[in-house]
Amino acid sequence: MASSERTFIAIKPDGVQRGLVGDIIKRFEQKGFHLVALKFMQASEDLLKEHYIDLKDCPFYTGLVKYMHSGPVVAMVWEGLNVVKTGRVMLGETNPANSRPGTIRGDFCIQIGRNIIHGSDSVESANKEIGLWFHPEELVTYKSCAQDWIYE
Repeated sequence: MASSERTFIAIKPDGVQRGLVGDIIKRFEQKGFHLVALKFMQASEDLLKEHYIDLKDCPFYTGLVKYMHSGPVVAMVWEGLNVVKTGRVMLGETNPANSRPGTIRGDFCIQIGRNIIHGSDSVESANKEIGLWFHPEELVTYKSCAQDWIYE
C-alpha cells in the first residue's frame, strides 16, 4: 500500500482495568486500520523509563512511570495511510477535558492522569516506540481482504 505507515498505540492500565480494550481496538478496526502486532503485558520499569525518556525532566515523570507499571497494558502496532496523524485525532487531546465527544478520550476519560491511551505523535517516534516494545519478528505482515474496500 503506497504511503502506508505504522504507529504505536498503548492502552494504559486504567483502560485495561475499565474493560475498554475491545472498544478501542474496534475503533481502529472500524476506521480501516490494519493491526500488525499486539501484546498484553506488564511493562517493566526500565522499558517505561526508556519509553518516556523525553519527559524525564518533567515533574510528573516518576509518577507516570510508576502508574504505567501499576498494571497490565496492551501494546499495539497499527498500519495504514496517515495512521499516526489520524490515530492522534481518534485519541483526542492529552487532557480529556479538551477532547471532543467521539474521540476515545472525549468519550471515556475525565482527568489527564487517567487518559487511558498513548499514541505516537510522529512517524519518527512511532518507529522508535515500535522498536522499543516489539522485536521485528513480532510484527506480522499480511494483506487484509478488506484492503481493497478501504483504499482506492
